[in-house]
Amino acid sequence: MGKTKRLPSIYLAIVFIVLYAPIFYLIYYSFNSAGTMHSFENFTFDWYREVFQDTRLFIILLNTLVIALLSSVISTVIGVVGAIAITRTREKRFRNALLTLNNVMIVSPDVIIGASFLAFFVMIGIKLGFGSVLISHIAFCVPIVVLMVLPNLEEMSPTLIDAARDLGASTWDVLIRVIIPYISPGILGGFFMALTYSLDDFAVTFFVTGSGFSTLSVEIYSLARRGISLTINALSTLIFLITLFLVIGYYIISKQGMKLKEGGISQ
Repeated sequence: MGKTKRLPSIYLAIVFIVLYAPIFYLIYYSFNSAGTMHSFENFTFDWYREVFQDTRLFIILLNTLVIALLSSVISTVIGVVGAIAITRTREKRFRNALLTLNNVMIVSPDVIIGASFLAFFVMIGIKLGFGSVLISHIAFCVPIVVLMVLPNLEEMSPTLIDAARDLGASTWDVLIRVIIPYISPGILGGFFMALTYSLDDFAVTFFVTGSGFSTLSVEIYSLARRGISLTINALSTLIFLITLFLVIGYYIISKQGMKLKEGGISQ
């Protein structure tokens, strides 16, 4: 019986090892002074210094962060409005159709999405660069925000809104003082998920970037094609750590939101 109980834990440990072993292998050799990924010579920060001294990489990092932050904020606003609109839709068929359309961007392969956006931008004459990347990132981040916010809206009791209206609250007051505070954990979760997806995206960005504009994921791919360099390891390690801190931040905030919600219910 005890062995049976241990099997899920063992399986989960194997899955995590398979997933994270290549990442830790990459991180380990990012400190190798030999400049190869075969034999570790001495511990060094030289490859990280190269990353921070490279002006072009710094500009690309700024591009990536600006795109990620802007697309996350805009997609969060659009996603919250879209989720509220879906929950307010009374006709079941129309609501299911909206949910299906929302999920298309999530289940569609990134290559298809990127190629579609490329054809769309060329057709309407939008120059590939900052604008095309921003629009593309907003497009695939909005469905993620909608899915993160919807559960909070669906579990929200209609009596809260009715009570606010009985007390004389306007539609705007109901939205700002009742709905938004209640679904704030979902909003924060959607924002952090959108930020993570935007930072990590390669396939869609690769199709819609123009000459003179790039993001970190596309730049790492270009560097890797030129040959093995531990600068790639250092840069990838930094991206991994940033993403890890974002995920931890989202987890902490969501846990605090759940505690506040449970405290409000108990009172």
